[in-house]
Amino acid sequence: MSHWSVSAAAMLALTLAPSVVPPVAPQQASQAPATQGSSQTGVPIYRVETRLINVPVNVTDAHGVAVPDLQQSDFIVREDGKLQKIALFERESATPLSIEMAVDTSGSVLSQMKTEKEAAKQFARDILREQDEMGLIGFSDESEELVSFTNDPKRIEQGLNHLSKGDDTALYNAIYVASERLGQAKPDAERRRILVLVTDGGDNPIKREMSYSKAIEQAQRAGAAIYPIIIVPILADAGRDVAGEHALIQMANDTGGKYFYVTDREDLKTAFAHLSDALRTQYLLGYYAPRRGKDTSFRRIDVSLTDAAVKASAHLRYRTGYYADAR
Repeated sequence: MSHWSVSAAAMLALTLAPSVVPPVAPQQASQAPATQGSSQTGVPIYRVETRLINVPVNVTDAHGVAVPDLQQSDFIVREDGKLQKIALFERESATPLSIEMAVDTSGSVLSQMKTEKEAAKQFARDILREQDEMGLIGFSDESEELVSFTNDPKRIEQGLNHLSKGDDTALYNAIYVASERLGQAKPDAERRRILVLVTDGGDNPIKREMSYSKAIEQAQRAGAAIYPIIIVPILADAGRDVAGEHALIQMANDTGGKYFYVTDREDLKTAFAHLSDALRTQYLLGYYAPRRGKDTSFRRIDVSLTDAAVKASAHLRYRTGYYADAR
């Protein structure tokens, strides 16, 4: 969030000297309500509070293939039904990533552990660039941060080598903890926050301390897109947690992420490759939304396309909203 305090007498000077004003200031001032006060000299002071809302968007055609070469003018963004001016537009791989990877180490996915590690290592090597960062959490009945944010894939590999078997699975606690970490990521205006979950979807902690609703709220407050890689060892297994799988799918849909099913251990490599592609073929839209007093409501985001022909066959994935009091 940006704070501006501008005296009425200085407004003209600011317009004549744009080099001293951050580039986003004109858009911020034009879109946010101003509150008026007075300085000690009696000159009115106007305060404006705004923040940039980032909306990463994946656009695919009827066959699931990414739709390339769209322009800013091809998109429409609304918040709570009201049209918003797009202030930021980036395509594909240009924007930095903060990724928190949370790996389930409970006994229910233990048979996949070696393949999990190798696939995750390759993903880190493929995805991380200088401007990106990744952290690693291992979770079973508790969540343990094994690697703090880094852009060095070797550190992630070392952390993956230290994953150790646990018993029960506190999945929602892991989502909450990982989302908290993503909320502490680098604050670049264009940064995308990604939570990658490798799990079978089960949530059966010894002591239940976290709910689905609290976990998804924390992810939305962090602006994190959830990408679950759901491991299904046996499709017809009577012990399979279908409800947990559906919960993860809903989380992915609500946060603008995508889920992947893995029924064969070799499919893990394919799932991570598809995840990498999805992150590299996104459009990033941004608009300035003002704070309105002590508003704590959940504001709905809707993204659509202007071209009727493309819109008819395209599928869009994006975050469905954000909490007004989240930073």
